[in-house]
Amino acid sequence: MMFSIGDIAIEKNRLFLIAGPCVIESEEVVFKTAETLKEITQELKIPFIFKSSYDKANRSSINSYRGPGIKKGLEILNKVRETFKIPVLSDVHSVEEIKIAGEVLDVIQIPAFLCRQTDLVVEAGKTRKPVNVKKGQFLAPWDVKNIVEKIKSTGNEKIIITERGTSFGYNNLVVDFRSFPIIRSMGVPVVFDATHSVQLPGGAGTCSSGQREFVPYLSRAAVACGVDGLFFEVHPDPDRALCDGSNMFPVKDFKNLLETLIEIHNTVKKF
Repeated sequence: MMFSIGDIAIEKNRLFLIAGPCVIESEEVVFKTAETLKEITQELKIPFIFKSSYDKANRSSINSYRGPGIKKGLEILNKVRETFKIPVLSDVHSVEEIKIAGEVLDVIQIPAFLCRQTDLVVEAGKTRKPVNVKKGQFLAPWDVKNIVEKIKSTGNEKIIITERGTSFGYNNLVVDFRSFPIIRSMGVPVVFDATHSVQLPGGAGTCSSGQREFVPYLSRAAVACGVDGLFFEVHPDPDRALCDGSNMFPVKDFKNLLETLIEIHNTVKKF
């Protein structure tokens, strides 16, 4: 075992899942999604961490929906945690947020655009809680070593790195599958963000767009490369979602995809 998140053991050769809506839209949407995901993951016996953001601080437009904010958002996440008995994860955006969020969150997430912010990364490490760092789309895989060392400098070894694609020209991302073994060689679990990797940042002018139809293809390839975990943003009705709907995956279709990914994982881990 590498480390634990609540009752979940993060272990080699055991795939785990981080999933949930992009942002907290309402308690109803969050609870409906969390309940469905728990049912699916219990049936498929895959460790599950619920994810949703209380604030999406990095938005294309001043008019973009950001979420309910830290106070209300953490209240909802805490209800999810207590009701469904599952660990919860959300993003932090400033050093000041970390102490407040750390009282509720089981995993503290550093957003991609803030992954090089030393004070933020170090403060997250000081909580001794697991820290999931979204690898910036501007970073080479080997640059992640510097982030890992920043967190380890606090004595915290509970580090997860999530690959979410690399900038490829304007308004586009591409996944370099070499990054998975490179990051894994640093001794930390690597997660593939299957939904942000198909995002087209700023592709709709005042908001991002995405290519949801490629999620199954990239996620199957990532599992075949030997990732430790998967990150999916899912929603009951992505086309009506308030944030990142074009790249979120419909929760009604998620079980079938996850079954396929687990089957690939079980094949690959034999080698």
